[in-house]
Amino acid sequence: MIRQFFKEFGIWYLTYAILTISFLLTFMLFHLPVTYFRISFSISITILIFISIWQYFKFKKKQIILQQFIYVKELDDFNLPSEKAFKAIICKQKEAHASDVLAIQTQMEDTQNLIKMWSHQMKVPLSALSLMAQTNQLESKEVEQQLNRLQNYLDTLLNYLKFSQNKDDFRFERLSVKEITISIIKKYRIPCLLKHLSVEVTGDWELKSDKKWVTFALTQIIDNAIKYSKDNGKIIIRISQASIEISDDGSGILEEDLPRIFEEGFTGFNGHEHQKATGLGLYMTKQVLDSLSLDINIQSQIDQGTHVLITPKKR
Repeated sequence: MIRQFFKEFGIWYLTYAILTISFLLTFMLFHLPVTYFRISFSISITILIFISIWQYFKFKKKQIILQQFIYVKELDDFNLPSEKAFKAIICKQKEAHASDVLAIQTQMEDTQNLIKMWSHQMKVPLSALSLMAQTNQLESKEVEQQLNRLQNYLDTLLNYLKFSQNKDDFRFERLSVKEITISIIKKYRIPCLLKHLSVEVTGDWELKSDKKWVTFALTQIIDNAIKYSKDNGKIIIRISQASIEISDDGSGILEEDLPRIFEEGFTGFNGHEHQKATGLGLYMTKQVLDSLSLDINIQSQIDQGTHVLITPKKR
Protein backbone atom coordinates (compact mmCIF):
# COMPACT_ATOMS: atom_id res chain seq x y z
CA MET A 1 0.00 0.00 0.00
CA ILE A 2 2.90 2.40 0.83
CA ARG A 3 4.45 1.77 -2.60
CA GLN A 4 1.12 2.59 -4.25
CA PHE A 5 0.85 5.77 -2.18
CA PHE A 6 4.26 7.03 -3.29
CA LYS A 7 3.51 5.98 -6.86
CA GLU A 8 0.44 8.25 -6.86
CA PHE A 9 1.91 11.20 -4.91
CA GLY A 10 5.56 10.76 -5.88
CA ILE A 11 5.49 13.84 -8.14
CA TRP A 12 4.79 16.09 -5.14
CA TYR A 13 7.67 14.66 -3.11
CA LEU A 14 9.94 15.09 -6.11
CA THR A 15 8.79 18.70 -6.41
CA TYR A 16 9.47 19.25 -2.70
CA ALA A 17 12.97 17.78 -3.07
CA ILE A 18 13.75 19.98 -6.11
CA LEU A 19 12.54 23.12 -4.28
CA THR A 20 14.55 22.20 -1.19
CA ILE A 21 17.72 21.78 -3.26
CA SER A 22 17.00 25.07 -5.04
CA PHE A 23 16.70 26.91 -1.73
CA LEU A 24 19.92 25.31 -0.47
CA LEU A 25 21.80 26.38 -3.59
CA THR A 26 20.41 29.90 -3.24
CA PHE A 27 21.61 30.11 0.35
CA MET A 28 25.08 28.85 -0.64
CA LEU A 29 25.44 31.13 -3.71
CA PHE A 30 24.50 34.26 -1.80
CA HIS A 31 26.47 33.16 1.29
CA LEU A 32 23.40 33.26 3.50
CA PRO A 33 23.48 31.65 6.93
CA VAL A 34 22.81 27.96 6.45
CA THR A 35 21.36 27.83 9.95
CA TYR A 36 18.26 29.66 8.71
CA PHE A 37 17.89 27.07 5.98
CA ARG A 38 18.16 24.23 8.50
CA ILE A 39 15.47 25.75 10.69
CA SER A 40 13.06 26.31 7.76
CA PHE A 41 13.80 22.84 6.38
CA SER A 42 13.14 21.21 9.77
CA ILE A 43 9.80 22.98 10.06
CA SER A 44 8.75 22.17 6.49
CA ILE A 45 9.82 18.52 6.65
CA THR A 46 7.90 18.09 9.94
CA ILE A 47 4.78 19.54 8.35
CA LEU A 48 5.31 17.33 5.29
CA ILE A 49 5.59 14.20 7.44
CA PHE A 50 2.32 14.92 9.28
CA ILE A 51 0.53 15.76 6.05
CA SER A 52 1.96 12.59 4.46
CA ILE A 53 0.70 10.43 7.34
CA TRP A 54 -2.74 12.05 7.11
CA GLN A 55 -2.88 11.66 3.34
CA TYR A 56 -1.63 8.07 3.54
CA PHE A 57 -4.48 7.01 5.84
CA LYS A 58 -7.00 8.76 3.57
CA PHE A 59 -5.44 7.03 0.56
CA LYS A 60 -5.52 3.66 2.32
CA LYS A 61 -9.17 4.10 3.30
CA LYS A 62 -10.17 4.99 -0.27
CA GLN A 63 -8.26 2.03 -1.67
CA ILE A 64 -10.05 -0.35 0.69
CA ILE A 65 -13.44 1.17 -0.22
CA LEU A 66 -12.71 0.86 -3.94
CA GLN A 67 -11.57 -2.75 -3.58
CA GLN A 68 -14.53 -3.87 -1.48
CA PHE A 69 -17.39 -1.49 -2.27
CA ILE A 70 -20.75 -2.86 -3.36
CA TYR A 71 -23.07 0.12 -3.10
CA VAL A 72 -22.42 3.54 -4.62
CA LYS A 73 -23.33 5.17 -1.31
CA GLU A 74 -20.01 3.93 0.06
CA LEU A 75 -18.31 6.48 -2.24
CA ASP A 76 -20.01 9.49 -0.60
CA ASP A 77 -16.70 10.58 0.95
CA PHE A 78 -15.18 11.04 -2.51
CA ASN A 79 -15.54 14.81 -2.83
CA LEU A 80 -12.56 15.95 -4.88
CA PRO A 81 -13.36 16.96 -8.50
CA SER A 82 -11.40 14.05 -9.97
CA GLU A 83 -12.98 11.65 -7.45
CA LYS A 84 -16.46 12.91 -8.34
CA ALA A 85 -15.69 12.32 -12.01
CA PHE A 86 -14.57 8.74 -11.28
CA LYS A 87 -17.62 8.27 -9.07
CA ALA A 88 -19.88 9.34 -11.96
CA ILE A 89 -18.15 6.84 -14.27
CA ILE A 90 -18.55 4.07 -11.69
CA CYS A 91 -22.25 4.91 -11.31
CA LYS A 92 -22.75 4.67 -15.07
CA GLN A 93 -20.89 1.37 -15.18
CA LYS A 94 -22.97 0.00 -12.33
CA GLU A 95 -26.20 1.06 -14.05
CA ALA A 96 -25.08 -0.47 -17.35
CA HIS A 97 -24.09 -3.68 -15.56
CA ALA A 98 -27.43 -3.81 -13.74
CA SER A 99 -29.26 -3.32 -17.05
CA ASP A 100 -27.23 -6.12 -18.67
CA VAL A 101 -27.91 -8.45 -15.75
CA LEU A 102 -31.62 -7.64 -15.88
CA ALA A 103 -31.71 -8.25 -19.63
CA ILE A 104 -29.96 -11.61 -19.21
CA GLN A 105 -32.31 -12.62 -16.40
CA THR A 106 -35.33 -11.60 -18.47
CA GLN A 107 -34.05 -13.55 -21.45
CA MET A 108 -33.44 -16.62 -19.27
CA GLU A 109 -36.94 -16.39 -17.80
CA ASP A 110 -38.45 -15.99 -21.27
CA THR A 111 -36.50 -18.99 -22.51
CA GLN A 112 -37.60 -21.09 -19.52
CA ASN A 113 -41.23 -20.07 -20.04
CA LEU A 114 -40.90 -20.84 -23.73
CA ILE A 115 -39.51 -24.31 -23.08
CA LYS A 116 -42.28 -25.00 -20.55
CA MET A 117 -44.90 -23.89 -23.05
CA TRP A 118 -43.27 -25.94 -25.79
CA SER A 119 -43.18 -28.99 -23.54
CA HIS A 120 -46.92 -28.60 -23.03
CA GLN A 121 -47.48 -28.31 -26.78
CA MET A 122 -45.37 -31.39 -27.46
CA LYS A 123 -47.58 -33.41 -25.13
CA VAL A 124 -50.59 -33.02 -27.45
CA PRO A 125 -49.24 -35.04 -30.43
CA LEU A 126 -47.42 -37.40 -28.04
CA SER A 127 -50.69 -38.09 -26.21
CA ALA A 128 -52.41 -38.68 -29.54
CA LEU A 129 -49.74 -41.18 -30.57
CA SER A 130 -49.91 -42.88 -27.18
CA LEU A 131 -53.69 -43.20 -27.41
CA MET A 132 -53.48 -44.66 -30.92
CA ALA A 133 -50.90 -47.18 -29.73
CA GLN A 134 -53.01 -48.21 -26.71
CA THR A 135 -56.13 -48.69 -28.84
CA ASN A 136 -54.26 -50.37 -31.72
CA GLN A 137 -55.47 -47.70 -34.14
CA LEU A 138 -52.15 -46.65 -35.61
CA GLU A 139 -53.30 -45.28 -38.92
CA SER A 140 -50.32 -44.28 -41.01
CA LYS A 141 -51.71 -40.88 -42.03
CA GLU A 142 -52.65 -39.94 -38.47
CA VAL A 143 -49.25 -41.08 -37.17
CA GLU A 144 -47.45 -39.08 -39.84
CA GLN A 145 -49.54 -36.02 -39.07
CA GLN A 146 -48.66 -36.16 -35.37
CA LEU A 147 -45.01 -36.73 -36.19
CA ASN A 148 -45.09 -33.71 -38.49
CA ARG A 149 -46.51 -31.64 -35.66
CA LEU A 150 -43.73 -32.78 -33.35
CA GLN A 151 -41.12 -32.00 -35.99
CA ASN A 152 -42.61 -28.57 -36.64
CA TYR A 153 -42.72 -27.69 -32.93
CA LEU A 154 -39.13 -28.81 -32.47
CA ASP A 155 -37.88 -26.97 -35.57
CA THR A 156 -39.62 -23.77 -34.50
CA LEU A 157 -38.13 -23.97 -31.01
CA LEU A 158 -34.60 -24.59 -32.29
CA ASN A 159 -34.90 -21.85 -34.90
CA TYR A 160 -36.25 -19.42 -32.29
CA LEU A 161 -33.29 -20.06 -29.99
CA LYS A 162 -30.81 -19.79 -32.84
CA PHE A 163 -32.36 -16.63 -34.27
CA SER A 164 -32.46 -15.00 -30.81
CA GLN A 165 -28.75 -15.61 -30.31
CA ASN A 166 -27.50 -14.84 -33.82
CA LYS A 167 -29.78 -12.65 -35.93
CA ASP A 168 -27.28 -12.17 -38.74
CA ASP A 169 -26.90 -15.85 -39.60
CA PHE A 170 -27.87 -15.34 -43.25
CA ARG A 171 -26.53 -16.77 -46.48
CA PHE A 172 -28.02 -15.00 -49.50
CA GLU A 173 -28.48 -16.79 -52.80
CA ARG A 174 -30.82 -16.87 -55.79
CA LEU A 175 -33.83 -19.05 -55.01
CA SER A 176 -37.23 -19.93 -56.42
CA VAL A 177 -40.10 -19.08 -54.10
CA LYS A 178 -42.33 -21.51 -55.98
CA GLU A 179 -39.96 -24.42 -55.38
CA ILE A 180 -39.79 -23.60 -51.68
CA THR A 181 -43.58 -23.32 -51.47
CA ILE A 182 -44.17 -26.64 -53.24
CA SER A 183 -41.66 -28.40 -50.94
CA ILE A 184 -43.56 -27.05 -47.92
CA ILE A 185 -46.90 -28.21 -49.37
CA LYS A 186 -45.45 -31.70 -49.90
CA LYS A 187 -44.31 -31.72 -46.30
CA TYR A 188 -47.91 -30.97 -45.20
CA ARG A 189 -49.60 -33.34 -47.63
CA ILE A 190 -51.04 -35.55 -44.87
CA PRO A 191 -52.83 -32.72 -42.96
CA CYS A 192 -54.16 -31.48 -46.31
CA LEU A 193 -55.46 -34.93 -47.22
CA LEU A 194 -57.06 -35.47 -43.82
CA LYS A 195 -58.92 -32.14 -44.08
CA HIS A 196 -59.57 -32.61 -47.81
CA LEU A 197 -57.90 -29.30 -48.62
CA SER A 198 -57.03 -28.23 -52.13
CA VAL A 199 -53.90 -26.10 -52.59
CA GLU A 200 -53.32 -24.00 -55.71
CA VAL A 201 -49.87 -22.54 -56.45
CA THR A 202 -49.30 -20.19 -59.40
CA GLY A 203 -46.41 -18.03 -60.60
CA ASP A 204 -42.85 -17.78 -59.34
CA TRP A 205 -40.48 -15.25 -57.77
CA GLU A 206 -36.72 -15.39 -58.22
CA LEU A 207 -35.66 -13.94 -54.90
CA LYS A 208 -32.15 -13.27 -53.59
CA SER A 209 -32.38 -14.19 -49.95
CA ASP A 210 -31.60 -16.83 -47.33
CA LYS A 211 -33.28 -20.11 -48.26
CA LYS A 212 -33.42 -21.55 -44.75
CA TRP A 213 -35.09 -18.53 -43.17
CA VAL A 214 -37.42 -17.86 -46.12
CA THR A 215 -38.52 -21.50 -45.88
CA PHE A 216 -39.05 -21.10 -42.14
CA ALA A 217 -41.21 -17.96 -42.57
CA LEU A 218 -43.34 -19.48 -45.36
CA THR A 219 -43.71 -22.69 -43.35
CA GLN A 220 -45.20 -20.78 -40.42
CA ILE A 221 -47.72 -19.01 -42.68
CA ILE A 222 -48.73 -22.14 -44.62
CA ASP A 223 -48.95 -24.14 -41.39
CA ASN A 224 -51.41 -21.57 -40.00
CA ALA A 225 -53.40 -21.62 -43.24
CA ILE A 226 -53.74 -25.42 -43.04
CA LYS A 227 -54.31 -25.48 -39.28
CA TYR A 228 -57.19 -23.00 -39.31
CA SER A 229 -58.76 -24.02 -42.64
CA LYS A 230 -62.14 -25.71 -42.62
CA ASP A 231 -62.65 -29.20 -44.02
CA ASN A 232 -62.93 -29.23 -47.83
CA GLY A 233 -61.43 -25.74 -47.87
CA LYS A 234 -59.07 -24.19 -50.39
CA ILE A 235 -55.69 -22.48 -50.06
CA ILE A 236 -54.56 -20.24 -52.93
CA ILE A 237 -50.92 -19.19 -53.25
CA ARG A 238 -50.18 -16.61 -55.93
CA ILE A 239 -46.54 -15.74 -56.57
CA SER A 240 -45.30 -12.88 -58.72
CA GLN A 241 -41.89 -11.29 -59.30
CA ALA A 242 -42.34 -8.99 -56.33
CA SER A 243 -44.81 -10.67 -53.97
CA ILE A 244 -46.35 -13.83 -52.63
CA GLU A 245 -50.00 -14.02 -51.55
CA ILE A 246 -51.35 -16.82 -49.38
CA SER A 247 -55.13 -16.94 -48.98
CA ASP A 248 -57.41 -19.39 -47.19
CA ASP A 249 -61.13 -19.58 -46.47
CA GLY A 250 -60.68 -20.69 -42.88
CA SER A 251 -61.87 -19.44 -39.50
CA GLY A 252 -60.13 -16.05 -39.83
CA ILE A 253 -58.81 -13.71 -37.14
CA LEU A 254 -60.78 -11.41 -34.87
CA GLU A 255 -60.48 -7.74 -35.84
CA GLU A 256 -59.29 -6.78 -32.36
CA ASP A 257 -56.57 -9.45 -32.53
CA LEU A 258 -55.06 -8.27 -35.85
CA PRO A 259 -52.93 -5.41 -34.41
CA ARG A 260 -51.25 -7.83 -31.96
CA ILE A 261 -50.69 -10.95 -34.07
CA PHE A 262 -46.95 -10.23 -34.42
CA GLU A 263 -46.39 -9.80 -30.68
CA GLU A 264 -44.26 -12.42 -28.94
CA GLY A 265 -46.41 -14.97 -27.13
CA PHE A 266 -49.74 -13.59 -28.36
CA THR A 267 -52.16 -16.34 -29.40
CA GLY A 268 -55.46 -14.50 -29.74
CA PHE A 269 -58.90 -16.10 -29.84
CA ASN A 270 -57.97 -18.79 -32.39
CA GLY A 271 -54.95 -19.91 -30.40
CA HIS A 272 -57.02 -20.34 -27.23
CA GLU A 273 -59.92 -21.92 -29.10
CA HIS A 274 -57.85 -24.54 -30.91
CA GLN A 275 -55.19 -24.95 -28.19
CA LYS A 276 -52.54 -25.38 -30.89
CA ALA A 277 -50.84 -21.99 -30.81
CA THR A 278 -47.65 -21.08 -28.99
CA GLY A 279 -47.69 -17.41 -29.92
CA LEU A 280 -44.23 -17.42 -31.51
CA GLY A 281 -44.85 -18.51 -35.11
CA LEU A 282 -46.00 -15.15 -36.49
CA TYR A 283 -43.72 -13.25 -34.13
CA MET A 284 -40.68 -15.08 -35.48
CA THR A 285 -41.98 -14.80 -39.05
CA LYS A 286 -42.15 -11.02 -38.67
CA GLN A 287 -38.67 -10.84 -37.13
CA VAL A 288 -37.15 -13.04 -39.83
CA LEU A 289 -38.81 -11.18 -42.72
CA ASP A 290 -37.76 -7.81 -41.29
CA SER A 291 -34.17 -9.04 -41.18
CA LEU A 292 -34.49 -10.19 -44.80
CA SER A 293 -35.88 -6.75 -45.85
CA LEU A 294 -39.33 -8.19 -46.54
CA ASP A 295 -42.71 -6.84 -45.43
CA ILE A 296 -45.65 -8.94 -44.30
CA ASN A 297 -49.26 -7.77 -44.21
CA ILE A 298 -52.19 -9.82 -42.94
CA GLN A 299 -55.87 -9.13 -43.56
CA SER A 300 -58.59 -11.35 -42.16
CA GLN A 301 -62.27 -11.62 -41.34
CA ILE A 302 -63.99 -14.14 -39.09
CA ASP A 303 -65.36 -17.16 -41.00
CA GLN A 304 -64.19 -15.67 -44.31
CA GLY A 305 -60.51 -16.54 -44.18
CA THR A 306 -57.11 -14.86 -44.05
CA HIS A 307 -55.00 -13.15 -46.71
CA VAL A 308 -51.21 -12.83 -46.24
CA LEU A 309 -49.08 -10.64 -48.51
CA ILE A 310 -45.26 -10.67 -48.51
CA THR A 311 -43.42 -7.99 -50.48
CA PRO A 312 -39.96 -6.37 -50.51
CA LYS A 313 -39.55 -3.47 -48.09
CA LYS A 314 -39.94 -0.05 -49.64
CA ARG A 315 -36.76 2.04 -49.55
